[in-house]
Amino acid sequence: MALALGVDTGGTYTDAVLIRDERDVIASAKSLTTRADLAIGVGNAISAVLAQANVAAADVTLASLSTTLATNALVEGQGGRVALVYIGFKARDLEKHGLADALKGDPALVIDGGHSHAGNQAMPLDIAALEEFLGSNTGISGFAVASQFATRNPAHELEAARIITERTGAPVTCSHQLSAKLNGPKRAVTAVLNARLIGMIDRLIGRAQDTLCDLGVTAPMMVVRGDGALMSAEQARERPIETILSGPAASIVGASWLTNVENALVSDIGGTTTDVALIKDGKPAIDPAGARVGGFRTMVEAVAMRTSGLGGDSHVHVVTEGLAGGVFLGPRRVLPVSLIAAEAGDVVHDVLDAQLRSATPGEHDARFARIVPGIPSDGIGAREAVLLERLGDQVLPLDQVLRTRMEHSALSRLVDRGIVQVSGVTPSDASHVLGRLDAWDSAAAHKAMELFARKRVGSGDRLSPTPEALAQMIVDQLTKQTALTLLETAFDEEAEDFGIPPEQLARHVLMQKGLSGHRGLLALDAALNVDVVGLGASAPSYYPAVGTELRCNMILPEHAGVANAVGAVVGRVTFRRSGTVTSPSEGMYRVHLEAGPQDFGDSESALALLETVLRQEAEHEAKAAGAEDIQILVDHDIRTARIEARDVFVEGMLTVEASGRPRVALG
Repeated sequence: MALALGVDTGGTYTDAVLIRDERDVIASAKSLTTRADLAIGVGNAISAVLAQANVAAADVTLASLSTTLATNALVEGQGGRVALVYIGFKARDLEKHGLADALKGDPALVIDGGHSHAGNQAMPLDIAALEEFLGSNTGISGFAVASQFATRNPAHELEAARIITERTGAPVTCSHQLSAKLNGPKRAVTAVLNARLIGMIDRLIGRAQDTLCDLGVTAPMMVVRGDGALMSAEQARERPIETILSGPAASIVGASWLTNVENALVSDIGGTTTDVALIKDGKPAIDPAGARVGGFRTMVEAVAMRTSGLGGDSHVHVVTEGLAGGVFLGPRRVLPVSLIAAEAGDVVHDVLDAQLRSATPGEHDARFARIVPGIPSDGIGAREAVLLERLGDQVLPLDQVLRTRMEHSALSRLVDRGIVQVSGVTPSDASHVLGRLDAWDSAAAHKAMELFARKRVGSGDRLSPTPEALAQMIVDQLTKQTALTLLETAFDEEAEDFGIPPEQLARHVLMQKGLSGHRGLLALDAALNVDVVGLGASAPSYYPAVGTELRCNMILPEHAGVANAVGAVVGRVTFRRSGTVTSPSEGMYRVHLEAGPQDFGDSESALALLETVLRQEAEHEAKAAGAEDIQILVDHDIRTARIEARDVFVEGMLTVEASGRPRVALG
């Protein structure tokens, strides 16, 4: 009998499921994600699901983890302090290609070096400048190295990585190890994001493995990649960027397993994000351009998914423009007031009561801050250090934390690093006020909603007459923004090009009038012409209204709240490796390998060597992840040009896929 344990660590909850023989979900459980020590939440969820199923930990034959932490970190701009070593490029490229945004003020070194398109050295690597840079920058959690045409010849990236490792001992991400494609700046962005995530994902996996061991689970641990396939925990630690969209991808796999739908949009609402993807012919599509998360387009293979900063714990903002006003949600996640009150007790209630007694609303009413223990604070500035000292180990109202306008940006930087958590009004609080949710402190949620309702809009009137009316306004806004996200995805995936960006089409007045069934001189009707599978713990609460808004069939499967944990254990181990053969001159065929270019006199020999190497690499990775019954697929993309009535070889790209079941897989 195979007994598989799936765990998903999200921004708010950690979910666990047990599946027997790939047929039945025999138990599921939830526990709050404990960011200060992720092992606590993981352990609580696993212990609960084992107790519910009445099985021994030693009986588990496969354990697998999916996580939204990488996705959430990039959406919210969080992660460790990193440094980029940018070889052979121009300094202006940092601004031109979005690298400055990815670095978020972290240091970068632009030095001579790099190679040509053919793999020949363009300039020698400036080792002296690199060593000087390493000596003057401390507190770096990870380095990213990107060299010009490194996918043609990675020698300079490898040499720079060797020097960095020897001098600092910090983890190094080389861009050529993440993608075999050209486009150096995009590879550099991917490497920077990978370096930023290493510490966070390493802590998660390490603590998860420790927890499994402490509980008596001896089965090997797998991790879900962004394309829904499985990898070993050790592989995920080396390439955490590949866990971008891990949780959402697992939810798509889980949705397919739970519903057997052939064609549908899947919408997964969590605490931080809403993730929407299309299942077509029973399979989720892979984004050929690479995963796009948090405004960054990466070179990581992942499910084609639209991720927006919209969830149950999204920050609620007051819209003051116009006379009517209103609210808008996200993209940042904040800690719900009802949750921080449940954890901090009387401290939060005393502050809320004092703010309610004030005759005038305050800018920071119903907002709190606290330090997350155990998160490194190396490299922070003087203003950030003052705020940390002020907070200490307390939960403080935000108006006591921020004393000058200049401290606002310092607090934002601490939140970006994950060092500080901020609490505020969220849809989860609104659900507590409306009686839809009773998980935390409903009384605190009601007080916070009353404070928020006193805020003034453009007309000078209160935002809302009652806390209950404001709570409904927030839930209605969540419905509206979710519907727009689904429409954007549908337009993006539509076969016909309407000539207008999906974001504009979703909001177009004719589209919105059609959804409301306008009747005048014109009769306008519009609807989403595909089923929607709603996932997430709060999906049954929020998504029926979304289905009504879009006039579509909404499917809410059993176990929708733990679909990502289900997907974590029903996937396959799959690895793809790609490589290129070019023709620098007539009669010469160059294979671009990790060890350096190799030349041949005919294309057949060059392609044969490349296929052999890629097969070995892909199969080795699959075996290292614990796969068995491995199948190999090879895709040839050969480009030729017609010259003087004959076809001339220009370039060949090979992709080898090795896929198999986990060695202790189900069934």
